[in-house]
Amino acid sequence: MKHKYLKDVSTLELSTDKCIGCGKCKEVCPHAVIEIENRKAQIIDKNACMECGACMNNCPVNAISVHAGVGCVSAVIRGWLTNSEPSCDCSGGSDCC
Repeated sequence: MKHKYLKDVSTLELSTDKCIGCGKCKEVCPHAVIEIENRKAQIIDKNACMECGACMNNCPVNAISVHAGVGCVSAVIRGWLTNSEPSCDCSGGSDCC
């Protein structure tokens, strides 16, 4: 199985109104999802987010939210463990992320 992320499933959200442009989110993001432009954080590639929560946990003004441990990363890990294709289908089944 190839390592990949599912498109358009990331729970990452950013409130630019709250952002103070400190850059901590950019500094800790392992996939360069966030850049600082005009003294504000900007999500530049939401589909690259692995939902680790590092950005949210390091934001001093709570401008970022992400449901760490759900979504793509959980789906990919579940796929590896079960030797199946990743699925983030939250139709209510037991595999719902």
